[in-house]
Amino acid sequence: MNKNPSYMDCVHRDGRIWNLSMMVLLFLFPIAVAVIYQAAPDWHGLLMGMIATAPMYWAVGVVETFTYVPMLGAGGSYLSFVTGNISNLKLPVALNALEQADVKINSEEGEIISTVAIAVSSIVTTLIILLGVLLITPLTPVLNAPVLEPAFAQILPALFGGLGVVFISKNWKIAVAPILLMLVLFIAVPALNAGTVGIMVPVGVLFTLAVSRILYKKNML
Repeated sequence: MNKNPSYMDCVHRDGRIWNLSMMVLLFLFPIAVAVIYQAAPDWHGLLMGMIATAPMYWAVGVVETFTYVPMLGAGGSYLSFVTGNISNLKLPVALNALEQADVKINSEEGEIISTVAIAVSSIVTTLIILLGVLLITPLTPVLNAPVLEPAFAQILPALFGGLGVVFISKNWKIAVAPILLMLVLFIAVPALNAGTVGIMVPVGVLFTLAVSRILYKKNML
């Protein structure tokens, strides 16, 4: 007798289908450009570039998978890895939704809430980008006004500051370690910048887990 698939079975089935479909579509664009314009890539240059950069992205991909999936849930992870902006958008949205609903991500309720929150975030982001594309020309003089420049520079700090107050206040002992680590790293290594977020966020998470484990063993949590 055929058994109806569970919710998680459907999530993994649909998630694999959509992620693989998106991967195919991403590859189709450069292939289409090469075919239409008859401009084949320099295979030697492509290979050398991949050798130089691919190992870093492989490492980041593995670390991000083990770091983000427990916090986003299965459905949220499939959506996030396709739509992007995980560390600065999808992860805060999911964590805030779970916080407001007072549920754990490892529960079925948490899995559904995280997925819905990330899906809504992706839709809203897409609509905002669409509006931005349509309105960029008429609004350019306004957006370039000197009086607004300080505000645009504080958007991300304001976002993470607001979220930080909520989560740091819940357990400041755990928050101290990653904050100190990132301050030391970014001060001691000026080369670290916004482009390294994809690496530094998983590093901070793993470091926080290790410190939290030590504090727990010492009965300090």
